[in-house]
Amino acid sequence: MRTLVISDLHLGTRLGRDVLRHPEALAVLLDALEGIDRLVLLGDVIELAEGRPRQALQLAEPVLRAIGERMGADRQIVLVPGNHDRALARSWARAQRAGLTVDALVPPNATALLAKVVGWLAPAPVEVRTPGVWLSPRVWATHGHYIDRHLLPESAYGWHRRRVVRKLVGPAEYERAGRPSMTWVETLVTRRLPRWLASLAGGAADLVRAATMPSLPRRLQSHRLAPVARLVLGMQMQRAANPALAHVVQRLGVEADWVIYGHVHRNGPRAGDDVALWSGPDGLPRLANTGCWIYEPLLLHRGGAPHPYWPGGAVVLEGDGDPVAVGLLDGLDVAALHAARPRWIR
Repeated sequence: MRTLVISDLHLGTRLGRDVLRHPEALAVLLDALEGIDRLVLLGDVIELAEGRPRQALQLAEPVLRAIGERMGADRQIVLVPGNHDRALARSWARAQRAGLTVDALVPPNATALLAKVVGWLAPAPVEVRTPGVWLSPRVWATHGHYIDRHLLPESAYGWHRRRVVRKLVGPAEYERAGRPSMTWVETLVTRRLPRWLASLAGGAADLVRAATMPSLPRRLQSHRLAPVARLVLGMQMQRAANPALAHVVQRLGVEADWVIYGHVHRNGPRAGDDVALWSGPDGLPRLANTGCWIYEPLLLHRGGAPHPYWPGGAVVLEGDGDPVAVGLLDGLDVAALHAARPRWIR
């Protein structure tokens, strides 16, 4: 079985950074589905955290329908909600309490939103899992947002802290850990501000992420030095997010050779990455990240593929083999991937 894993599509984001709204990018994804036996949508498929679900769903519907039609009635789609689309199944997950497993099978009508999304993916048969799914006896996949509780500040871009406010063991504990995170703050700002201010705030958030490296000089925190921001975030991801994920996997009791996740938008491991940074403390589990399908100006400004933050990241799994990170949109021109550049970016 050949499996394609993608995540962080963020369909319907207010700032228009989701690249699959552009026909060129969607066409590449649909072509990539040829020869795929199973497609895994590993979280943050629809941008529901910004508080504009109606608009987001309107933009997501044609994309999801196209994906479902291309997969057809004989090839499976697995949907695993993340933190930006947690409304799809979180109420159901919380209701399971201690009975929630690491690969719980969610009824397709668990919520009205989930039933709608599953319907759009027809005629493909859809299986919904939370908080993760076993793709083979060796490989477990999850969106990865549980790592926020092990990072400071609580977001995908913080630094790993081994001590947490209270010990979290098992998926039910993580689902009940509902303190606001920096990700929640970012989405609240994006939702409340006028569009031009929201765009400016989004850029500021990108700079804050770059500043998570304490030794980064202020003069380097500029969109003109996007390669520096990419380097800094890559170091944070490999030295903080990856260890945090290994910590989460241990607390969930998942024993896997490989764990695939998304959430941090950094595809890998890629050529040049230190393989030792993509594994748990004792070498297991080994880790792979799907990357994302959004164009982030302050990471990609004046950049080009291939690099790990380029939209179109994915992970391919052949049978019971090892996952391989790929960039599906590396061949597309940048003009096909993002809306008009905000005026404040020069």
